Amino acid sequence: MTSASFSDAERLRERVQHVLDEFLARQDKALAAVSPDLGSLMATVTELLRGGKRLRSAFCYWGWRGAGGVDDERIVRVAGALEMFQAAALLHDDVMDGSDTRRGRPAAHRQLADLHRAQGWEGSPEAFGVAGAILAGDLCLSWSDEMFTGAGLADDQVARGRRVFDRMRTELMAGQYLDMFEQVQTSTTVARARHVIRYKSAQYTVEQPLLLGGSLAGASPQLLAGYSAFGLALGEAFQLRDDVLGVFGDPTQTGKPAGDDLREGKRTALVAAALDGADARARETVRRLLGRPELSESEVSELRVVIVDTGALDQVEGLIAMRLTEALAALDTAPVTPVAADALRELAVAATARAA
Repeated sequence: MTSASFSDAERLRERVQHVLDEFLARQDKALAAVSPDLGSLMATVTELLRGGKRLRSAFCYWGWRGAGGVDDERIVRVAGALEMFQAAALLHDDVMDGSDTRRGRPAAHRQLADLHRAQGWEGSPEAFGVAGAILAGDLCLSWSDEMFTGAGLADDQVARGRRVFDRMRTELMAGQYLDMFEQVQTSTTVARARHVIRYKSAQYTVEQPLLLGGSLAGASPQLLAGYSAFGLALGEAFQLRDDVLGVFGDPTQTGKPAGDDLREGKRTALVAAALDGADARARETVRRLLGRPELSESEVSELRVVIVDTGALDQVEGLIAMRLTEALAALDTAPVTPVAADALRELAVAATARAA
């Protein structure tokens, strides 16, 4: 990014954070009026919402600007609603995956379990942590709707955006179930893994935030079609990059231990490609080690060797490059305002970069 565009991106992140902070402060007062014991639940949500790349809010904002919308605090509040929805998804995802960390900190269910343990409360700390994180996610899901409807938009704008917002939330839940379903199958394919990516990540990370911003600004059908083509291709490239980083990434950059996706047994396109290209011995290594929570660093390295030697890493890197090229080509033909086109190109490159 140029220094000017980097400054603009930082400013947008700060504005979204301000919107979230204001909303959370109001909710904190409401929950405190119910009981001071809810402070620990509120703290887990507040901490989670202080981090992240803010990709979804950026795509929503530039989807609005790309359709001719002017800079407006209302679209920043809608962007904040997307970050609240993302928080709900992360809280539930970490419970389902049994993840220990999120953004370099203990995951919410681990934090709440540690609180239970430190206070010497009755019952199971782990059960308390899981239940608390699920409820925190439910709160964020409810609050995302509250933020969207309370953004101050006109009724006709809300009606246009509501269709996208509701579909996005439904399809993410469907994608999460498909992801969970895929993990318990005896085999997988790259095609099936890419199908899961579409609904679990690609659409709600890029396409639907763009469509939401564009719809709210009254985008033409031609522009919305361009947003879809750009968003689906880029969203898949983004998730494929995330899958690569989940195996080969630097923990200081990703915020998660190296190889965590392998310990969780994620049937990603990377794993599917490795199994496709593996001989009997390599396939047995994958089946023996994948999904073992106690995997050592040396065993993670064994799996990495298989992924590299089978050509799976190169195959996925090729897919990332291809989908990024397709996304940028779709953007070039879409009737998007020049300032938004520049911002979206830079977001596309940043979202698929080899570093976390």
